[in-house]
Amino acid sequence: MLKLDSPLSFQRAATWLIARRHVSFLPERRLNFCTGQDSMDISTIWFLVVGAVFIAMAGFSSWVTKLPLTTGIVYALIGVGIGPFGIDILVIDLFRHTEFLEHVTEIAVVISLFTAGLKLNLPLTDPQWRLAVLLATATMLINVVLVALAAHFILDFSPGAALLLGAILSPTDPVLASDVQMDAADQRDRLRFALTAEGGLNDATAFPFVVLGLGLLGKHELGSYAGRWLGMDLIWSFLGGVAIGYAMGIGVSRFIVYLRQQERDSEKLDDFLTLGLIALSYGVALSLQASGFIAVFAAGIALRSLSRPSVRMELEEKGKEAVTEKTKEMATLPETVLSFNEQLERVAEVVVVIILGAMISRDVFSNASWIFAIGLMFLVRPLSVGLVIARNKTVSTFQKRYIAWLGIRGIGSLYYLAYAVNHGIEEVVAKTIADITFGVIILSIVVHGFSVTPLMAIYEKRLKAYRTRLTQRFERRRGLRPPAARHTKPEQD
Repeated sequence: MLKLDSPLSFQRAATWLIARRHVSFLPERRLNFCTGQDSMDISTIWFLVVGAVFIAMAGFSSWVTKLPLTTGIVYALIGVGIGPFGIDILVIDLFRHTEFLEHVTEIAVVISLFTAGLKLNLPLTDPQWRLAVLLATATMLINVVLVALAAHFILDFSPGAALLLGAILSPTDPVLASDVQMDAADQRDRLRFALTAEGGLNDATAFPFVVLGLGLLGKHELGSYAGRWLGMDLIWSFLGGVAIGYAMGIGVSRFIVYLRQQERDSEKLDDFLTLGLIALSYGVALSLQASGFIAVFAAGIALRSLSRPSVRMELEEKGKEAVTEKTKEMATLPETVLSFNEQLERVAEVVVVIILGAMISRDVFSNASWIFAIGLMFLVRPLSVGLVIARNKTVSTFQKRYIAWLGIRGIGSLYYLAYAVNHGIEEVVAKTIADITFGVIILSIVVHGFSVTPLMAIYEKRLKAYRTRLTQRFERRRGLRPPAARHTKPEQD
């Protein structure tokens, strides 16, 4: 019997249960490498695959980072290799394992949303937040409408099915987009901030349109004249989720800081704090019929707000020994939680992308899948971004082009696909939507995976050159001013 007396043993038990209940391996491929007999246990194969991937990434991570590709491509190829297109030992069926897929992708998205929130340190009144909200609302809405129209007129989808497909393909991915997100909370980069905040917001803003599509298909209650959808699924879901998550993040984090002030020598279990805050904010939001996704994202933002610039500056100037315990905890707690959560995010990415790769079938490579995938990437995303932020002054033209290109699709779309199938949509419709969704995600992983690394290298080089020119211009302006003026009224950057 497995003993759950440590996080490691609990993780092993969870992995064993997942392998036992929800993953099917073809019996003719369960080979015993010692005897040649078909006797290898299911959980043994699962441990072999996951363990080999973890060790390989630990040993070759520095080599992989030098390649012009992301780790998502590596994990997807592993999944394809052990799935039907490869040695065919892992079989995951969307319709037989829908509940499992929904929960696994849900956990992955929740972890990534909390991580994204922890990386954002700007006050909510900053203009960069307005840009992120525009991307997560107006841009996403245009994306939904364009995809729905294409599905209705090209594939002859019903209005409900077309809207559902548009909503499933609308959110950008907070898991696979980690390479273009903020590297640290104090990083000042408007492009990375916009992409990080957009990925954190639009998984929640896509939900009302997913349930609206389900409602038009008769699988969700919309209410009289769509009143329930408008009041509960659209307005309360978002605003309630923000309020609940932010309140939970502020309340829990300040309570922990207070307790640690009283017990300075106590063991600091920041990993327990991370898991507890994620689960509590998500659970409370769902129990009150609000969006759990936006609640977790808001909780991460609230926890990050503890480490204000003034708090970090005081710690840097005075040192750890000279500041109060409260200041020390407020400055360091978000960073330690972020470090642990990034590890969880990497584990979730490995598991979910391998599963995705193993689910790829020949139907994914149909004409409809590739038409939608190519159209979404090269036409719909750039058009929807351009219509919304073309005149926005927060980011430069160069950054706008990057935002238009880096609309990475992934785990969020897979979650909403499983959510829709789990709500009983017709299998024929579900199969078509699934093939298109898989095609979009795979194309996004491959194309964005190969282009992100060189593009971001070019971006960082241009950004560094721009900041150098700005600094030189600032220094020249300071040098032209009289010394007395420079001492009495310093130039502001």
